[in-house]
Amino acid sequence: MAERAVCSDPGAELKSSHCLGLRLAHRVLALLRIHSLFYGFVKFLDTAMRSWWITSWLPSWCPSSQCKLKEVEERMLQPLKSKFSKQFVHISNDNKLWTLVFHGGVEGKTPLVLLHGFGGGVGLWAQNLDALSQQRPVYAFDLLGFGQSSRPHFSTDAQEAELQFVESIEEWREKLGLEIMIMLGHNLGGYLAAAYSLKYPSRVKHLILVEPWGFPERPQPGDQDRPIPVWIKALGAMLSPFNPLAGLRLAGPLGPLLVQTLRPDFKKKFDTVFNDNTVTEYIYHLNVQSPSGETAFKNMTIPYGWAKRPMLQRTGLIHSDIPITVIYGSRSSIDGHSGNSIKEMRPNSHVEIIAIRGAGHYVYADQPEDFNHRVLHVCETQTSWPMLTVKLRVVQGLCRLILAKQSLCEIRLIFGRHKQCSSYSAMFLKMAPGRLNILFLMSHLAQSVVVHTV
Repeated sequence: MAERAVCSDPGAELKSSHCLGLRLAHRVLALLRIHSLFYGFVKFLDTAMRSWWITSWLPSWCPSSQCKLKEVEERMLQPLKSKFSKQFVHISNDNKLWTLVFHGGVEGKTPLVLLHGFGGGVGLWAQNLDALSQQRPVYAFDLLGFGQSSRPHFSTDAQEAELQFVESIEEWREKLGLEIMIMLGHNLGGYLAAAYSLKYPSRVKHLILVEPWGFPERPQPGDQDRPIPVWIKALGAMLSPFNPLAGLRLAGPLGPLLVQTLRPDFKKKFDTVFNDNTVTEYIYHLNVQSPSGETAFKNMTIPYGWAKRPMLQRTGLIHSDIPITVIYGSRSSIDGHSGNSIKEMRPNSHVEIIAIRGAGHYVYADQPEDFNHRVLHVCETQTSWPMLTVKLRVVQGLCRLILAKQSLCEIRLIFGRHKQCSSYSAMFLKMAPGRLNILFLMSHLAQSVVVHTV
């Protein structure tokens, strides 16, 4: 009866396969007669990794430090030809976000803000920053809990942890005095950019999601195209107490070699810029520091990396005036159907889906030239859609009010200080009703074309 009561819980079905994996893992360990030893060891590690002395001891076990991270990041950024500044932007609770600022002599254009993915840092944009900063200011910063930014304690609650990330971005924006931004986020950065757009829509001019994590819901066991093998479920259950990259830290002095062996593709992605192990060293030093953002990410996930709070459930709530561009790599293993789902959920908004040929999950590094070209094109063309849509809506509103015999004073009272109102209203008041009706219909038709054009 107790088991049935548990299974009747709304979240029980979601956890069923994970519970199966735990039972399988327990049976395997029991057969090997090491289950009590294993779980005792896990409990010890869980306690030890949270204690103060293990944090101070890890650097001596892992050949890493903040100084080494800073040094290898400088090597990552050395090939850049554009002038840029580096600074810590101080936010609340004594936290600070490590930030790169590229102005490039471009004034008056909406800045592009780059948010890296899980386990990343600003140095991974090394093949993009020069090109992207030629047409507008570009800002790249290490997310809270990652890179050289502060690594505070995050809430264990997924919603609260997400809010901590979002509020840190807003405080960062406010400190730098950015009124409005084009936000580009990769992986976890895409998820957080969408979450930020939900809470602060007036600050986002365009949302660019690059291989975003955390959008689809976890499929039910019967809905999966490729069922997860039982042995993977068992292994996943055994590793579930640990943070995703705990093994890298536990490897100690072997960590750098582990990154080079398991992820040789990273070196290949940057082989036109570096002919040594700079990239793998950077990735290593990024991820063996205190696992602050990593722990927050773990608390925001359910087994096998699905988001506890899938963003697709909320994408329809993002303001309709914010255009969304979704960029995928044609060879990526990440589910690319989210872009189509976003488009279906936002029929009255501009949604564009771009697939970059020959690129995997790390689109910006796999095909940097194509990626840079596409992003520049999106920034130059699509960011004008929201303003055009606003102007068309103003035209429609003015036509309605004038046809309803509203006076100029009443119109100004309704529209407030809207820029387009003052320039259009006096001209429209002189028009005959027939022409106003035609203007209204034409603006409505133009708006439909704008919204549905890709």
